[in-house]
Amino acid sequence: MSRVKHRRAWSLALALQSKRRALARLLLFGSLLALAVPRPVSDRVPLGEQQIVETANRQVCVHTLLENEVQEAKIKRSLVLARELGAATIVQFFPWAYYEPQRGRFSWDGADRIISHANRQGLRVIARLGLVPEWARPNGADKPTTLNYLPAESFDDFARYAAAFARRYAESVAAVIIWNEPNLSFEWGYRLVDPGAYVRLLRAAYGQIKAANSNMLVLAGALAPTLEGAGSAAGLNELDYLTAMYQDGAREIFDALAIHTYGFRDAPAAEPAPQRLNFRRAELLRDIMVAHGDADKRVFVTESGWNDHPRWSGAVRPSRRTAYTIQAFEFVAANWTWLENLCVWALRFPADLLSHPDNFTLVSADFKRKPIYYALQDYARGWERSETPWLPPPVAG
Repeated sequence: MSRVKHRRAWSLALALQSKRRALARLLLFGSLLALAVPRPVSDRVPLGEQQIVETANRQVCVHTLLENEVQEAKIKRSLVLARELGAATIVQFFPWAYYEPQRGRFSWDGADRIISHANRQGLRVIARLGLVPEWARPNGADKPTTLNYLPAESFDDFARYAAAFARRYAESVAAVIIWNEPNLSFEWGYRLVDPGAYVRLLRAAYGQIKAANSNMLVLAGALAPTLEGAGSAAGLNELDYLTAMYQDGAREIFDALAIHTYGFRDAPAAEPAPQRLNFRRAELLRDIMVAHGDADKRVFVTESGWNDHPRWSGAVRPSRRTAYTIQAFEFVAANWTWLENLCVWALRFPADLLSHPDNFTLVSADFKRKPIYYALQDYARGWERSETPWLPPPVAG
């Protein structure tokens, strides 16, 4: 298979990874609705004393997945691990469908627990918003829709939810991300992706969020790395998608750009190119921002990392994954002056998925810290490493 075909396969594999993450969310959705119901006081886990994050590298950030964690003790334990890692910032998903199960009736208990524990651990919270409740999407028997399907007539409803979230957590959440990977068909409700429609959603949300809380940062995009071309049923590459966003007038309706950049099998310093998926592909998106007069805006990498699954085509060896992760942080510290945070996907999953996404985590579902956790902790907290991680020779081809 040619290198181009390999890269296309990795592109589709990344989209499949996103689908599997969402499938896990959907399978758990029924039981997770219980998170919206207030629990008896006796069942609550004490917040404990106020903590601070000891870190020497504030760009270090982790993506947590606590929306699917039913036990509050595990929520707290996960956030303690994030703090002890030396990650001053987390990205956390707050699904609309969980917190507004009926139109106009909000139930914030689940979000309150996560944010309260995160704040008590001294963590800065970036909130990702998405996932559509049933009442906000068409769901006829002849045309069922997924939880990622947001019709245009519900854009204002989503914006109202985002504004209510920004108002409630004005003192405890730093930024909100509007949607996730809208350049992938799956994340757009299995429709052809539509940058113009996303810009209209962003415009509706931005206005209402700023009216509710003028200090809340609004992050656009969370764009996925992919090589898909125009008209593809799978999505659209993020370079063309971002360009189309600017052409549709997005510049004035977001405060910073959120992007996803994975390394796959390339080293962090490998040169970027439009037909190549690697870590420095983020620089091509930054070039588009600069070309459209947005050089002063910050960029947040809200998902990134390498995978060390032994049977996934996009993975590397565990030692190489560790080395590349540390090298990536060192590279951005030296070169990406425009980057606010580099967020590793992901801290841990509430349950093992029994597939290659498990090998993106720093901590296992049963809270075992992996060697990569300790290596990143050394870097984040400025501890001197006893030795450089062993780096195996490059794989031919």
